[in-house]
Amino acid sequence: MATSTSTASAEIPQTGAVPDTIVADIERVGHRLAEARSAVNKVIMGLDTVVEETLVTLLAGGHVLLIGVPGLGKTKLVSTLGVVFGLDERRIQCTPDLMPADILGSEVLEESDKGKRSFRFIQGPVFCQLLMADEINRASPRTQSALLQAMQEHRISVAGSYHDLPKPFHVLATQNPLEQEGTYPLPEAQLDRFFMQVDVGYPDRDAERRVLMDTTGASETEPTAIMSAVELMAAQRLIRHVPVGNSVVEAILKLVRSGRPESSELETVQNHVSWGPGPRASQALMLGVRARAVLDNRLAPNVDDVRALAHPILRHRMALNFAARAEGVHLTRVIDQLCETIA
Repeated sequence: MATSTSTASAEIPQTGAVPDTIVADIERVGHRLAEARSAVNKVIMGLDTVVEETLVTLLAGGHVLLIGVPGLGKTKLVSTLGVVFGLDERRIQCTPDLMPADILGSEVLEESDKGKRSFRFIQGPVFCQLLMADEINRASPRTQSALLQAMQEHRISVAGSYHDLPKPFHVLATQNPLEQEGTYPLPEAQLDRFFMQVDVGYPDRDAERRVLMDTTGASETEPTAIMSAVELMAAQRLIRHVPVGNSVVEAILKLVRSGRPESSELETVQNHVSWGPGPRASQALMLGVRARAVLDNRLAPNVDDVRALAHPILRHRMALNFAARAEGVHLTRVIDQLCETIA
């Protein structure tokens, strides 16, 4: 185990010891995830934090919103995850003329040899396990809403009939922060459906050098399959059995509730935050810290996990008011101050 016994036991709830079977499962899954993480990092270079946050989201069963300029490897990340975890991966290029049926599918009228007519449902690209919605903010609000139902309910409705989506089902959407002309900003309700907003930055010099040498030669490093969809779902079920100590629970509650202007004691939040994170943020943190602990091969999460996941989980669930923008206050600094309030 990567964590010392004293640290792990300090985070175990008061209800009793963790069963030996769960400890063994956490160790086994932790080793498998370490192999998968290494396989992803061999292809996606210089984005260790992005890879970690994305893996945490997959383990928690959520969806990711990747924000970054073109050419940083967002599309490559999705295809690599599909191979490493053995998931059926598909891609949608979002445009203003993209219709809901282009994503969900549609019913067509067919006529048999005997002249009998009937409708047959043709599945759209959403019927996969790992869906990439490229430049999601370029899709119309109507199309975004159709994708929202799929993300939330893991099923879609067409012509009054429901169709279940494959399991597991994850959406990794991308967004370009530079070009906003001809886009439709995602509404708060849909942003909240994303488990994390992961900001993809530029790689450092050494990482960019490795990218140059690996991708411009005669051969390129290809991802290798490490886990299967069945193993991933088993890991997702295990995450919910990972013990969480009272100190971590209290840290999550304090962090989230301090981000709400009506209940916060921080002057910065009271003066500069328009609306704060809801209970879904607390739920995401609870699952996220468990997933991060298992990813690091630890028995239980700690408060450092809460701090590490605060930014990607809260940044799209909070909004600054006009006074904050006028005074040059950034949301990053507000979340930093929230993190300082937890022990």
